[in-house]
Amino acid sequence: MFLMITSEMVNEFIAKALNSCIDLGGRILAALIIFIIGKLIVNWINRLFAKMLERRKVDASIQSFLKSIVNITLLVLLFLAVIGKLGIELTSFAALLASAGVAVGMALSGNLQNFAGGVMILLFRPIKAGEYIEAQGVAGSVKEIQIFHTVLTTPDNQTIYV
Repeated sequence: MFLMITSEMVNEFIAKALNSCIDLGGRILAALIIFIIGKLIVNWINRLFAKMLERRKVDASIQSFLKSIVNITLLVLLFLAVIGKLGIELTSFAALLASAGVAVGMALSGNLQNFAGGVMILLFRPIKAGEYIEAQGVAGSVKEIQIFHTVLTTPDNQTIYV
C-alpha cells in the first residue's frame, strides 16, 4: 500500500528533469537567436523595400500602407518561426490565421474592392489630378486621388467622391 521512494527513483527523476531543462534551454536559446537574426533581416528587407518604392516614385500615401503591410507580414512569419522552434504546434496558428483572413475579407469585401481600385490607380496612374474624367455616371476634374476614393470637381463646382 505504501510507495517506497528509492534513491534510484530520485536519481532517475533528477536526470530526466535535468535533460528536459537542457533541452528546453537549447530550444529557447535557438529561438532567441532566430528572433535576433530574423529581426535584423526584417529590418533590412523593410529598408530595401522602402528604397524600391521611392525609386519607383510610388505615391506617399500608398508607400506607408505597403511598408506597414510588408512589415506586419514579415513579423508574423518571424513569430511563427520562433514559436515553431520552441516546439509549439503551428497547424492551429495557421488555421486561425486563415480563418481570420477569410472573415476579414468577407466583412470588408466592398471596401477591399475600392482599396484595390485605389491602389491600382495610384500605382499605374491612368488618371492624374487635373484631368477631366467620367466615371460611374459622373463627370468632373480630378481633384485628388486617394486609396479608397477619387475626389472630383464637377463643372458646376460640386465635390463628388467616386
